[in-house]
Amino acid sequence: MNNAPRILGVNRTQDASICLMEGSRLVFAIQKERLTRQKHHWGRLDDFRKVYMPELAALDGRIDVLVECYSSDSEIDNLDAYEQELREIIRLAPDCKRARISHHLSHVYSVFHPSPFQEAAVMIIDGQGSPVSELTEQWSGAATVPGDWREVSSFYRADRKRIECIGKQLWDRNEQRLVGLGMFYFLLTQAIFPGEGNEGKVMGMAPHGNPDALGLPPLEVEGPQVTIPSRWFEILRERGRFRYQAGDTTRFADIANLAAAGQRAFEEAVLEVARWLHRETGAENLCFAGGTGLNCSTNDRLLRETPFRNVFIPPAPSDAGTSLGCAIYGLTELAGQPCEWRWENDYLGPEPRTDDIEKAVRGADDLIVERIDDADALVGRVVDLLCDTKVVALYQGRSEFGPRALGHRSILGDPRHGHVRDWINAKVKEREWFRPLAPIVLLERAEEFFDIRRPSPFMQFAAPVRRQAADIIPAVTHVDCTARLQTVSEKDDPLLRALLQAFEARTNVPVLLNTSYNRKEEPIVETPAQALESFRRTPMHALAMPPFLIRKKVEPEAVS
Repeated sequence: MNNAPRILGVNRTQDASICLMEGSRLVFAIQKERLTRQKHHWGRLDDFRKVYMPELAALDGRIDVLVECYSSDSEIDNLDAYEQELREIIRLAPDCKRARISHHLSHVYSVFHPSPFQEAAVMIIDGQGSPVSELTEQWSGAATVPGDWREVSSFYRADRKRIECIGKQLWDRNEQRLVGLGMFYFLLTQAIFPGEGNEGKVMGMAPHGNPDALGLPPLEVEGPQVTIPSRWFEILRERGRFRYQAGDTTRFADIANLAAAGQRAFEEAVLEVARWLHRETGAENLCFAGGTGLNCSTNDRLLRETPFRNVFIPPAPSDAGTSLGCAIYGLTELAGQPCEWRWENDYLGPEPRTDDIEKAVRGADDLIVERIDDADALVGRVVDLLCDTKVVALYQGRSEFGPRALGHRSILGDPRHGHVRDWINAKVKEREWFRPLAPIVLLERAEEFFDIRRPSPFMQFAAPVRRQAADIIPAVTHVDCTARLQTVSEKDDPLLRALLQAFEARTNVPVLLNTSYNRKEEPIVETPAQALESFRRTPMHALAMPPFLIRKKVEPEAVS
């Protein structure tokens, strides 16, 4: 691979991220937030100087291809300063090929080329992307609208040789007339949970409500165009009525009813748009990206209730994933090489160094650190703890790129006891009681517990829990009897699979509770030092960081 071009993809805006490839080998992809510890950290000047270069040794080398993307925020106004930083910090090859691509185009390259499909329809839906004047793709409608209008959804027909844009929905920047599915869910979220990144809270709350209680209409859908009825704007302005406050039980039902109505309206509109896209393309396969691709309840319905036979949603469908899309654009369009990389696992972060793990534990005199070099013995000890209703953090290998913890930066528990979920939510995560926790399950036994007939390695679909299983695994069964599951097959992570098999051998339940390894308002841990710090500051009982098992000298409180 020494002659392979080194390609750097950069997302400069929301959920800032970078991705480095050497030909079709993905060296790493990581969000800025994992390094700065500031959740949803936006791209800013000096990111390479102060954040990326000091932490990512692989960047210290020649870059043959550099592709960046911006969005509709004002960062593009700092272009000259960004260019100056790159000249000073990055070692660009003399003949380095460069491009800046528009927002939705970067999403397309992040989802289609890494998919298993040779051809597919592609659906990109988020809040807002690039202005029409800055589109870097061919779209026939661009010449007929003002250049400051912004893309809110885009639709494509794609194969390995060509990507064709067949339609977009645009926003005319009238603040009194917001449009599109991404904007709708953003407004819904802001009415209940202001701030960034709270859409998952709305999705988790929705099953607790009655979607008919407020008498709200569906969204208006005409082909790919989605508009928001005036009644929705009226009720979403009643922020005092619907703003969630912990401990306020008197208003919870009303707030949950709004979440339920909004979730249903969103789901039904996405399904209508997807059916339109199928009529236009006749494709069997669908690729779906943009921030709305994280809505796992909707994703499951896309599989069950549209004519598409297969749906691929990447682990990082939101803006974070666009740096990977930039890198793949550079590989295929600028370097002229096919993309052989497929998104088969999400362990894309930089490999932690053994020295860093050993250095972290050497300084942990306040903890009980036990080295267990035999992997089976370590698995057995972790399962002992889980069966004793202990909560165990798991830190191993490269970190996940997307927002889901998939067994490399995870907190594990026994799914057979509902109070384990409640204890983790209250004591470890310090978050809302109604938030569900996810199951991981052996693929070959998944159908016994969940209504699912396909692998789901990225935790992107909320499948029904079978009635007889709901009583067995209450800690990972949501109030609507669904679960956002991750399946683990023979080709997936070996340690995670060994843990599931050992737990199954002990309990006949091939399922574990899994949630991300982070505390309240904190990104998922990235380094061994961060893993230890988070462990110290929570009442978790143990941390497995192979080859080490780490306990506390004073046993934390029991899970109850």
